[in-house]
Amino acid sequence: QVQLVESGGGLVQAGGSLGLSCAASGSIFGLGAMGWYRQAPGNQRELVAHISSAGIPVYGDSVQGRFTISIDNVQKIVYLQMNGLKSEDTAVYYCHAVLTPLDSKIPRNYWGQGTQVTVSS
Repeated sequence: QVQLVESGGGLVQAGGSLGLSCAASGSIFGLGAMGWYRQAPGNQRELVAHISSAGIPVYGDSVQGRFTISIDNVQKIVYLQMNGLKSEDTAVYYCHAVLTPLDSKIPRNYWGQGTQVTVSS
């Protein structure tokens, strides 16, 4: 059973920093990519940042230059460092991963449960 476990998040003042991490566990044959999406009330889920197992990142336009994503391929953990936080960054942040489970050997998408990030102005 493959699962994603998120940690971090919470309440921070505008201009502050916060870190998120997400660990993939279970019977995993391969790792394709990991990253973060977010969803604010009334909005669609949007890309925050994603990174391939080769370490190539992609950032959403609204976080470019403020957030940094990194990955530990061995431990299968993805990190998101968020600096210069703004009130509009307030959302539930979801970890996402493209993993190949050991049983099927077919890559598929996995999602975490979500963690709340609240930025007070």
